[in-house]
Amino acid sequence: MSSCDYDSSCLPDLLPLYYRRLFPFSQYYRWLSYGGVTKNYFQNREFSFTLKDDIYVRYQSFSNQSELEKEMQKMNPYKIDIGAVYSHRPSQHNTVKSGTFQALEKELVFDIDMTDYDDVRTCCSAADICSSCWTLMTIAVRILDRALREDFGFQHLLWVYSGRRGIHCWVCDEAARKLSVAGRSAVAEYLSLVKGGEETLKKVQLSDPLHPFIRESLAVVEHYFIQYALMGQDILGNSKTTDKVLNLVPEDVREDLQSFFQSEKNPVKRWKKISGLVQQQRVTSRKGCQYIDKEIMLQYCYPRLDVNVSKGVNHLLKSPFSVHPKTGRISVPIDLEELDKFDPFAVPTISLICEELDKPRTGEEEEVVEEEKKENEIEAAERRKIRDYKRTSLAKYVKLFDRFLDGMARARKGEILRKSDLQKEF
Repeated sequence: MSSCDYDSSCLPDLLPLYYRRLFPFSQYYRWLSYGGVTKNYFQNREFSFTLKDDIYVRYQSFSNQSELEKEMQKMNPYKIDIGAVYSHRPSQHNTVKSGTFQALEKELVFDIDMTDYDDVRTCCSAADICSSCWTLMTIAVRILDRALREDFGFQHLLWVYSGRRGIHCWVCDEAARKLSVAGRSAVAEYLSLVKGGEETLKKVQLSDPLHPFIRESLAVVEHYFIQYALMGQDILGNSKTTDKVLNLVPEDVREDLQSFFQSEKNPVKRWKKISGLVQQQRVTSRKGCQYIDKEIMLQYCYPRLDVNVSKGVNHLLKSPFSVHPKTGRISVPIDLEELDKFDPFAVPTISLICEELDKPRTGEEEEVVEEEKKENEIEAAERRKIRDYKRTSLAKYVKLFDRFLDGMARARKGEILRKSDLQKEF
């Protein structure tokens, strides 16, 4: 099979190989056990599996890494979702007294899906994406990551590509995991600016004075706006898209702009004219008009959150390193240091990484295999799995995941030492 081509009919043959030799179970377990933060933390976590023919299995839970590994290798799920940490083992939820089975904790999560931008994308629609509209995801990560770190003080954010048309964020700090529904809703609402359904024409309304969060978000949008919206999406380049923008400005301002646009076709100059007229309105302090240009920029570029995903403690979200059945792409962590270079189309497919396993070994790898023959079976199997993914395009993403986990481990250790020092003082 060509590494470029993914054939979904081959998925049943590829998944067993993926879960047997490539899925990073060790790192996965290390993540979700959080250093054994409390008793039964991993054991009380819900997993759900989507199997072949859309068979959906909820309330799966596992005692340890080995049990999780065996079950996933037996079931070979097409999709893995992660849920909350419950008061009891999810697999035993039917045996628990009614009302006592409660979702206690979960990472604060965010789901940004490209389909929610369909009213402002001109290049693609529905599940389709391209390098132009992917800029919207880059903007979303930049805005939300800054706000979650600087405005809320969270440190451990895992950004993950969904495998098709969106991104997910897992905020893994202990304070985030313990947030109530009300707390999660408050964070999600704070981060939501674009409001209203298809019928709502103007989805962003700003008031004076601008909140510092909005100013910070605008700084990000302004960095990308000309290249992305004016040049890439051509929002002021033809009558249909231009009318859409003009419908967002007051009627008297719109008339001035329509007159100017008859002779001026350059989209950048058209935008400068809009901004200039808005500046005049600001000088005259005309209420409701002073931020029209900023409202347009935010309506076209600001992240669109699914608030319901974020506010529910028991809401399930697709797991990192799950395979997307439609595209075959692995749901991989995103390196924020290389965010502007991230290419969703370059993310490895399951067919590619399984194909890479079949490549002839180097002389050095052959020596390692000989060494493994001298080890006991369990140690050899674990080493073989580590070496296997390192031979594929998945390696750099697992390394990124490792780096994230190391950061969390250091923070945990620092917190333990801090508490120990405080106890000594008393």
